[in-house]
Amino acid sequence: MLDELLGRAALKDRIDELAAEKESLETRLEAESDRRADAVSARQDAEERVNRLEDRVTELEDRVERAGGDEGGLDFRGVGQVRGDRLAEVLSRLDSVDTDAEGALTAMVDHEVPDAVHEALDDRATLVDRAAPCLVCADDAGLVSVALDPPLAPEPFASWGDGFRLDREWFLPTGEFSLALVRADLFALGEYDGRERVATRTFESDVKSQHSKGGFSQARFERLRDEQIADHLDRCRAALADRDADRLVLAGDRRVVDELDADAAATAAVDATGDPEDALDKAFYDVWTTTLVRL
Repeated sequence: MLDELLGRAALKDRIDELAAEKESLETRLEAESDRRADAVSARQDAEERVNRLEDRVTELEDRVERAGGDEGGLDFRGVGQVRGDRLAEVLSRLDSVDTDAEGALTAMVDHEVPDAVHEALDDRATLVDRAAPCLVCADDAGLVSVALDPPLAPEPFASWGDGFRLDREWFLPTGEFSLALVRADLFALGEYDGRERVATRTFESDVKSQHSKGGFSQARFERLRDEQIADHLDRCRAALADRDADRLVLAGDRRVVDELDADAAATAAVDATGDPEDALDKAFYDVWTTTLVRL
């Protein structure tokens, strides 16, 4: 009775309505998050299947080309893209190779093909020069001869041993690291623990994309655009400096990536467009994709 006289009853009813609405929104948000996680998982599976089909198509096209060309010429026996579970399986197979003390050669080749690779592959060493930079695995019996391009490539080396020298951190997302996607008008930073993104920071900047007729000259437009990009890159540098993980992978527009000059463990040119978080997901899969060449 007192609540009605003081007008508190209506307020309490309104509070109950808002609480119910809040609970409904929280339920919808949780469901949306679950759907997003399922969508990401489905996308990963689909991309793995697409990769396998692309590998098969590339292999068949390579066979057709070699069958119709000069049989005496040297060419790759096959080229494919591998990542995720498929890449882990390939690495496990290479890890399983067991030879005598000097039967397996591993070489990270950057610009110059080392003598050890020429020794192991003979005339097919010229193919390594075409595939470089790459990590070469070859055995002295000629049973294995492949080249891979690790996303986090080590310094050049060449060594013989009783097995191949492979560090999974060169190829797969392991441990804690940051991946930043940078374009002239977009920034997306993901903090990762292995494949799982645990934190995200994104922003977009207003950068003029094209000069409209009238108003001001082309020179003034370009000067204004350069200033906008410079301001955007300053924001990117500040965000990168504030990241959690020490290890950084920097991806995006090559010119922008080079201009940032960040202390990155690796850089990659990727064409990831769209919504910042979707673009970041695309960049993640592009970065952690390895080209596998059969020499």
